[in-house]
Amino acid sequence: MGLGSRIRELRKDKKLTQEQLGKVLNVSKASISGYENETREPDSKSLVKIAEYFDVSLDYLLGKNQTPKWANKKDTNDLEKFLNDNEGSMTYGGEDLTNEQKEQVRVAMATIFWKEKKREKK
Repeated sequence: MGLGSRIRELRKDKKLTQEQLGKVLNVSKASISGYENETREPDSKSLVKIAEYFDVSLDYLLGKNQTPKWANKKDTNDLEKFLNDNEGSMTYGGEDLTNEQKEQVRVAMATIFWKEKKREKK
């Protein structure tokens, strides 16, 4: 899912029209349409406004990680802290893992983290 699809999904979840979202972000309806159709990219200020308005991380908007849509900024900060706090213990049999192996462990840890967060939110 690309940036445009994520913006469209977030907008529709809040039952907003493109015009209404444009007013919130201080851009035109045509700009919102361009973002959603990926014929235009929001500038960095607009990206931050979108993330703040919908209470999602920039990483979620940009598809940089497996952050679920329902996660807020505090959740993503908690995950980053969790991963950073545990990174030093990424060894096997006393040997350091390769960068590729560490990334695989980070993905697995993130999956477990999000599953638990979702359970907590219910």
